[in-house]
Amino acid sequence: MKEATKASILLVEDEENLQEALKLNLELEGYEVTAVDNGTAALKAVKNEYFDLIILDIMLPEMDGIAVCENIRIQNNEVPILFLSAKNSSADRVLGLKKGGDDYMTKPFNLEELLLRVEKLIVKNKRIQDKDSVSTVYQFGNNEIDFAAQECIGKDGKHYELSKKETMLLKLLIENKGEVVTREKILQVVWGYNVYPTTRTIDNFILNFRKYFEEDSRNSRYFHSVRGVGYKFTE
Repeated sequence: MKEATKASILLVEDEENLQEALKLNLELEGYEVTAVDNGTAALKAVKNEYFDLIILDIMLPEMDGIAVCENIRIQNNEVPILFLSAKNSSADRVLGLKKGGDDYMTKPFNLEELLLRVEKLIVKNKRIQDKDSVSTVYQFGNNEIDFAAQECIGKDGKHYELSKKETMLLKLLIENKGEVVTREKILQVVWGYNVYPTTRTIDNFILNFRKYFEEDSRNSRYFHSVRGVGYKFTE
């Protein structure tokens, strides 16, 4: 991958040799790979980490890939899922796609084709999620943010220097004005790796923004926390 931040992949495959081979080849392509061999471990990983793609075997012990996919879609509708399966009938393909899969490959498969599909799914998902950027300088109320200079003028006319992550989070929230931005999205854009910052970490950023920009920090007009979901900017 040419991006500065590696795309992260969750590989769910119980066949040990295949798992090792896929993990090695994906890592050689520059991806960051977390590999597990059962559905329970997969759901735990999805709950605790961010992934750009999930490669999901259907024939898994205890909980099959279809059930895993359905559970993932309950908590995360955005992450692309590529099914791997020894079942190659049209009915099996249709079922996989109906239950939330984005692509379906049958075993045995061509490695080069799989790598190409992986890349296309990740690029497509990034394109869908990316919004048009706001201008370099953004004004709201009596406030002004200069994203390029990483500084702002707050409600009291004072200048504040912003950290890189503060600037990135402000830009993300403002680009999605009026919409709740999930913690997963914040992780992807601001932190750029697949270990979650604590909720308290992001809350502290929001508290800083209220200190800079809100006339009444206890009655926020601009920056809102939506419990259990994410954060929102409104004007």
